[in-house]
Amino acid sequence: MTDLDIAHSVELKAIVEIAQKLGIDETLIEPYGRYKAKLPLTYIDQQKLKSSNLILVSAISPTPAGEGKTTVSIGLSEGMNRIGKQTTVVLREPSLGPVFGIKGGATGGGYSQVLPMEDINLHFTGDFSAIEKAHNLLSALIDNTIQNKKSTIKLDPRTIAWKRVMDMNDRALRKIIVGLGGTTMGVPRETGFDITAASEIMAILCLSENLEDLKTRMGNIFIGYTFDKQPVYARDLKAHGAMAALMKDAIKPNLVQTIEGNPAIIHGGPFANIAQGTNSVIATKMGMSLSDYVVTEAGFGFDLGAEKFLDIKCRAAGISPKALVIVATLRALKYHGGKPLKELNEPDPEAVKRGLPNLEKHLENAANFGLPVVVAINQFTFDTEEEIAVVEEACKKLGVKAVLANVWGEGGKGAEKLAEAVVTAAESCERDFIPTYNLTDSVESKMEQIATKIYGADGIEILATAQKDLKKIKDLGLEKLPICMAKTQKSLSDDPNLLGRPTGFTLTIREIEIAAGAGFLVPITGEMMRMPGLPSNPAAERIDIDKDGNISGLF
Repeated sequence: MTDLDIAHSVELKAIVEIAQKLGIDETLIEPYGRYKAKLPLTYIDQQKLKSSNLILVSAISPTPAGEGKTTVSIGLSEGMNRIGKQTTVVLREPSLGPVFGIKGGATGGGYSQVLPMEDINLHFTGDFSAIEKAHNLLSALIDNTIQNKKSTIKLDPRTIAWKRVMDMNDRALRKIIVGLGGTTMGVPRETGFDITAASEIMAILCLSENLEDLKTRMGNIFIGYTFDKQPVYARDLKAHGAMAALMKDAIKPNLVQTIEGNPAIIHGGPFANIAQGTNSVIATKMGMSLSDYVVTEAGFGFDLGAEKFLDIKCRAAGISPKALVIVATLRALKYHGGKPLKELNEPDPEAVKRGLPNLEKHLENAANFGLPVVVAINQFTFDTEEEIAVVEEACKKLGVKAVLANVWGEGGKGAEKLAEAVVTAAESCERDFIPTYNLTDSVESKMEQIATKIYGADGIEILATAQKDLKKIKDLGLEKLPICMAKTQKSLSDDPNLLGRPTGFTLTIREIEIAAGAGFLVPITGEMMRMPGLPSNPAAERIDIDKDGNISGLF
């Protein structure tokens, strides 16, 4: 059975039943059909946050084989509910770009899914649309300000970095010229499109505490300079009020259900290689307010998703996980051990051993944050006992518990042992996490500490453009902001071809973008793609719908 077949085999519970499991009055939810709903922010309880147990799921460095972080997160939450721990899984929303591109959907897999699968993957409750509209409203206001000769804000078009966004992979829109056609059509200038998940509005949504905070952050968006070198922010264009108005429903987290009928909260979806890679602060706090345990994930590997989750999100929100889970697969370890992609299903304990340094580095990073950690071996059909034993033995030598989990094939039942290990780890937690750097450190120092401590680099090289950006950051008084490193997810280094655990490299900082609204700085390493393209055979070619409205081909 395909993931979609399995999803269709489940008899969904009405969303009011799922809300009742969390103690939510059915008259206070905002239903979007029968199986999904918006939750009011009034349910966030600051006192309950102190006693709830937050579990963060991350992974080893991603490979084309896939690690199944979302699938494990969902399965773990099912397993914890099965052993008597009231648990909610809190996840990001899928982007339509990957859904129709190469990656596919993001609702888990097999018997470890969130439902309704098609709705969540396609439009959902319109949050991405609202983000897109708010972002593009600012884009329109910027061009209108340039066009308007009576405006007191004399924006220099050459200094504007703000683009437009759409939730689709479309490489043809990466670089465009707007304003062609004459004096009434605007002022010609170079710009482009990013994908919606890469929008600063997405990052702002996922770090905001409430609607007022959202509006303030939107006002803080840095646009560019006037011709006389004065900085211009979105609030100067009086844009933030209307932008926030477009987000009045999108700021509310979404309630859905797992295959086993347990609550799932899904909200926001920033990418982890260019943004913070995790669901919203509001969704996480909502889950913690309504449940004894919350399982959440951080995008891509621990070096990107988990580091940003802790150093940016947790620091801003004043929360800290009680335990960390690092997902590993034998196939991914074999890939890091140099085995070709097409041969990953073949048994090869030696390739697993060669790939272990990647896992070991992520475990070192977890230990540096001072939190207990469990390794989840996400089981695949072709895994052998000998290969599994290699990982278990290596983790044992490091003093880390490794647990085999068959969440794809068995759902919560296949995660009960993992759930027990995670609960034990959470109960042993005695402190909040240790940040990688202090916010008062210089921008250069913060970047270097991430590069050397997390990635294993020997140091950093700051190129000329980035040096100019550092001066701009200092002039704007933004040096105390945290760092959101933009780096390839495929390697611990900034070279996607360096697998395993690279050493002896220098991290190169090409430029540094300012996300003053989100409240962080974005050093760019390597060639980062904010508008992906479609592959030769996009997933969209397999997706169809029949005369009765039944969708097929989603995965």
